[in-house]
Amino acid sequence: MAFSSVSADIFRAYDIRGVVDDPSKGLTEATVRLIGKAIGTVALSQAQTDIVIGRDGRLSGERLSHALCQGLLSTGIGVIDIGMVPTPLVYMGAHAACASGVMLTGSHNPPNYNGLKIVIAGQTLSGEGILDLYARICQGQFAIGQGQYETKNIIPDYTQAILNNIQKLNLKLNLKLKVVIDCGNGIAGKLAPALVEQLNCEVIPLFCEVDGNFPNHHPDPSRPENLQALIQAVRHHKADIGLAFDGDGDRLGVVTNQGEIIWPDRVLMLYAQAILAKQPGAEIIYDVKCSSHLSDVIQKAGGIATMSQTGHSFMKAKMKSSGALLGGEMSGHFFFQDRWYGFDDAIYAACRLLEILAESPVSASEVFAQLPNAISTPEINIALPDAQKFIFIEQLKKALLLNRADTDAKLDINFKPIQMITIDGLRIEWPTGWGLVRASNTTPNLVLRFEAVTEAALFTIQSFFKQAMEKIEPSLRFDF
Repeated sequence: MAFSSVSADIFRAYDIRGVVDDPSKGLTEATVRLIGKAIGTVALSQAQTDIVIGRDGRLSGERLSHALCQGLLSTGIGVIDIGMVPTPLVYMGAHAACASGVMLTGSHNPPNYNGLKIVIAGQTLSGEGILDLYARICQGQFAIGQGQYETKNIIPDYTQAILNNIQKLNLKLNLKLKVVIDCGNGIAGKLAPALVEQLNCEVIPLFCEVDGNFPNHHPDPSRPENLQALIQAVRHHKADIGLAFDGDGDRLGVVTNQGEIIWPDRVLMLYAQAILAKQPGAEIIYDVKCSSHLSDVIQKAGGIATMSQTGHSFMKAKMKSSGALLGGEMSGHFFFQDRWYGFDDAIYAACRLLEILAESPVSASEVFAQLPNAISTPEINIALPDAQKFIFIEQLKKALLLNRADTDAKLDINFKPIQMITIDGLRIEWPTGWGLVRASNTTPNLVLRFEAVTEAALFTIQSFFKQAMEKIEPSLRFDF
């Protein structure tokens, strides 16, 4: 294929992602082969001799993995293929073996998507690093050689590392925790239920058979509709906790024994308290979509609260440079540098949650009831094409940041924010709550979230954003 025919649209802010076999805007075997060539070339330029690869359970995974491998090997870099595994195992494999890895995964996207998450010399590629791969492909700048191929099973090593790490669960738990695990037919089903059972828990598996068609529900635990089966199962079995994983095992969803969804920012509050009780003064990083209560909890527990832009690559880079012990995103990515390796790992995060619950004398519902809460929305997606979404955000920022008085008059809303945050989209905070709009880095959507102290305040903030956004783009369709 001509190098110029590779679509720039699939090269996102912190990974590569597209529709499989769409020749204009997606991932074909030929495209993935070229991406492999580019990755191998960059890795070799950074003195890497080998690279770990893995794939999730998607139907396109095996053939695209073969194409990726061909591309990598053709540059002269060695390939260590760890097979069909959750994304965290590629990160661990790279950490243990060679500092570089590529995970072929569509993450939480629909079945017809796939993509690549890339680590080179210990750094997760994002931003300019991703765009550099595209530039190399367009210019045909590839190393030439013949790398060596080998396969390796690291599931036993990963499992044992967690078992060694989470010893308290076995030592202090008198009665087994009853845990419902919903893997959404994603790759976490290959090992998460068995691992949790080894932590002395009674496991009730739900949709744990790996099936790239995702026949039961979409593999995205950040959406309430995808947690309904888990809620029902927790209530039916009178379980202590419900855990949900996304398609590649790096996002975690939580449901209490009462069937209440606990959004990731509140789960992060619990992790932060547990870590800061033993490591006072530690820094905790969270993304712009998280509750304003989170910062209060972190500071009250003696920690340093730092807000970051959304994206697993950005979060890992920020944690590495700052030495933060914990990071988290509203999407369900959790990053433990306390006792773990700093990469996003939903399976390990689930085990850390079980450890906390095992040590608690009260139920999960009672544990989370002790944390502050607010009236809030889950993530709201508003469709907008990739070519328009970032332009729209810049136009909205300009309208609201530079023309406040004029905006006030047109919208007839009292616009007196206490803070306007622009590190990722636009988050506006008032004394009564806040709203956020940002461009998704993985889908053709704008992402919104709102939080307030009352329903009335929430409605007012939502109305403000809706009217302001409609002034920029009247064709937007809102469901609030």
